[in-house]
Parts: sequence; C-alpha cells; structure tokens
Amino acid sequence: MRYKLTIEYDGTPFCGWQKQNGQPSVQETLENALKIALRHPVELVGSGRTDTGVHALGQVAHFDADQKVDTYKLRESLNALVRPNPVSVREIDFVSDTFHARFSARQRVYLYRIQNTRFPPALQNNRVWWFVYPLDEIKMQQVAQMLIGKHDLSTFRAAGCQAKSPLKTIDEINITRVGEEIQVEIKARSFLYHQVRNIVGSLVNVGCGKWSAADFESAFKACDRTRGGETAPAHGLYFMSVRY
Repeated sequence: MRYKLTIEYDGTPFCGWQKQNGQPSVQETLENALKIALRHPVELVGSGRTDTGVHALGQVAHFDADQKVDTYKLRESLNALVRPNPVSVREIDFVSDTFHARFSARQRVYLYRIQNTRFPPALQNNRVWWFVYPLDEIKMQQVAQMLIGKHDLSTFRAAGCQAKSPLKTIDEINITRVGEEIQVEIKARSFLYHQVRNIVGSLVNVGCGKWSAADFESAFKACDRTRGGETAPAHGLYFMSVRY
C-alpha cells in the first residue's frame, strides 16, 4: 500500500526536511514515529526539501507499507509519537503506486512573510522577516511580473544548487499587504536552491527604494548571483501546498 501524508511543521528546531547525520530533521522525526506505529521501518519521500528554519503548512510525502492500516488511527498515533516536536500530520490518504510525492507534482506554492513595522515581532518571532524600513508592495508587485514565465534564474540561484539547469518557469507571483505584513506568494512546478528567498531579497531592494525597476531588471538579466539582493531569512518562508 502507498500512503500519502500532508504535513505541517515549525522549521525552527530542525536542520530542514531531509535527514542529516547527527541533526534533527522533519523526515527522520516522522520516520521514527512510523517505525513505532507500523512496527517496521519505512522510507518517507518528500515533495520538496525545505531548509533549516523553513516552515510548512502543506508539505506532502509518501511511503510504502505491506499492510493496510486505518488512516485515521495512524494519523492519531503519529501525532502522539512525534511530540514534543513541532510536527503535525494533517491528513493520510491511500494513493496509487504510480503516485510520487516529488515527481508527480505539477505545482508548488511558497509564501514569504515580511513584518513591515518599526517595532520588532514578539509573538511572530521566527515566523516572519522583520523589515523596519517602509516597503512599497505595489512597486514590488510590478517588478515581480518580469519573472513570470521561463527564464534563466541564475541571479536567484544559491551556490550549491544541484539543479541541472538554471532555467525555471514561474507561474505566478502575488505580493499583497495584509495589515502590517507583506506577503509574497510564488507558484511554480519546481524551484532552484534558495530561489524564493533570493527573489524576495531583491524585491525588498525595490520596495524600500534602494533599487529602481531598471536596477531589478538589470540584476535579473545579468544571470549572476552577485548582482542579486540579499538572501531573505529562512524563518519567513512557508511551503504552503503542492498540486498534483
């Protein structure tokens, strides 16, 4: 049987999704719980690898098991077993053995949250990027539309990226202000390493007036990471959902 899990987690205490020797990861936390619940080890395959400190509301993963178990009871067991780690299994479903959490994905959605206030966050600490200078979200939205479609995104590609090509297709970027918070939503089938965080760092340069629209375009078209803005902090980023 192939099982599909929808998972949310606070990335603060983890080295990221993927297992790493000697460091706590979301993948290993769940695999340890599954081993106890199912009484045999399984390999959990995630739809994407979130970095240290990155959060998720809709991470998807799958695993295979010989037996068929009640998904409601399995979810309840896992959520008890992972405590006190900040991980929650939202749903468990049976899927076809042709389903693959990573390779069957048609679109992934990320959200980046910026608290744009003079005062620092208290309740939202490690949940948002605190940016103290005023940001113009309308200008940010306008320049962001340059990135829609298929482009060489080398300017937003971090060192160590294992993708074979810097060419990626961005389906949609929406930047809105919700009270004191600016939210950057980006939709695409796949992403380069640190792509969202590097895009956000460059957009913030426009929003605060450091860059003009022409500056952003020049940096983007240079296809050179050294021309881009800073990498936005990991704790403002959320893996929201996957469409299959």
